[in-house]
Amino acid sequence: MNFFPHRLNQLLQPISVRLAAWYALAATTTLACLFFAGYVLLQNHLINGLDLLNAAEFKQLKSHLGSDYKTLTGEVINARIRETTDYASVLFYINVDNPQKGMLFHSTNLNGRSMPDIKGEHSFNITMDGIGELRVSEYFLPPFEVSIGTPLHQVRSVMDGYMIVCLTLLGGMLLVSTSIGYYLSRLALRPVRLISETANHIHSDNLSHRIPVSEVNDEISDLGRMLNQMFDRLELSFNQIRRFSAEASHELKTPLSLVRLYAEKMLLDANRSNHDQDTLLELLEEVARLDRIIEELLFLSRAEANAITLNLKPINPARFLQDFELDACTLAEHHGRAFFHTHDGEGCISFDDSRMRQVLLNLLTNALNVSPPGGKVTLRSRLDEGLWRFSVEDEGPGLPAEEYERIFERFVRITPPNSEDKGNGLGLAICRSIVELHRGRIFATAAANDTGLQIVIEIPEAVS
Repeated sequence: MNFFPHRLNQLLQPISVRLAAWYALAATTTLACLFFAGYVLLQNHLINGLDLLNAAEFKQLKSHLGSDYKTLTGEVINARIRETTDYASVLFYINVDNPQKGMLFHSTNLNGRSMPDIKGEHSFNITMDGIGELRVSEYFLPPFEVSIGTPLHQVRSVMDGYMIVCLTLLGGMLLVSTSIGYYLSRLALRPVRLISETANHIHSDNLSHRIPVSEVNDEISDLGRMLNQMFDRLELSFNQIRRFSAEASHELKTPLSLVRLYAEKMLLDANRSNHDQDTLLELLEEVARLDRIIEELLFLSRAEANAITLNLKPINPARFLQDFELDACTLAEHHGRAFFHTHDGEGCISFDDSRMRQVLLNLLTNALNVSPPGGKVTLRSRLDEGLWRFSVEDEGPGLPAEEYERIFERFVRITPPNSEDKGNGLGLAICRSIVELHRGRIFATAAANDTGLQIVIEIPEAVS
């Protein structure tokens, strides 16, 4: 029921289409108003022409009657009028009425009928059966009333032809104005599209890119300059955050190493109570956790600065995954889950096996943590047409679609109920950095069973 309004709303969403529609509507409406005014003026002009014909016929009739018509008998008057009107019976319909004595004359084409009278009107339109529409003019020739009618079918034919021409031209105007309006709107909005495309390609890893701004001082140029100023501030803020993250991580490594050494030294003291030893062990676990976070932050900082060199070498993905399957099955069994993997396609692809193993372990750990006890994690791999595509799929509760992109940001943790996840929210950020170093891409989507999450990775076969 609501399909057509919904479809129309979808079609009118682009501003270029809306501008073209408004332009076409304005141009077509303007032309329609001009055509309507022309219709009224032309119709009035043609009808006035008929009134002039009626007036000319009355003058001719009056001249044939002569100035002594009042002294003539009815038969003589009838004969004189008929001499005048018989030759024009194709064009004119004439009544001569004497209000005191009744109808004095009918033209032969009226077949004995009288044209109806409209009181108070000198010129008017009537319709008679068998004759059609007439333009009637009434004149007073004391003591007679003369009615002269002229057919309107020629006027109506001209006006119908005019209407057909106008409608045809309006249809053409609608098509032409829509095309011109769409072209002009696209031309006018080209700078806006350029701004949108450039801004869409600016990410955290290429904040130095800027929107090209023309020297013309218009609203579009002002918008471009304003966005460039905003990107300047964003780039400065990002650089400060990255520098702080790298420097803070580096500065914290030495104090943490000292804390770990002191704790290990104190743990070797045989005089420590069991409670103290348990406390020291917990301290060492937290120090190790902080050390892992610092290492991961340093890795992310180096990756963003392109300071990491990959050890790329041609590797058969099928053999690589077979080796990984041994550790994956052991890890899954430890969590009370099952691991399965499939691979399709033959050939080799260049990648850093240690970094890619790190990616798979991170994804596997996350999938095991969110899958229910007894559930399974599936790794699907395919090498085809220059692309290695693999995915890790769990049987967990999944995520809302709006969270698919956010989970790859730093320190973002979306932990389902009863999850065993004790991570720090950096695992997927590291996975994304490693994949991007391979010039690949990583993204999340719903699992095939619609109950879990699927992380998909695509690595191109040739890495430059």
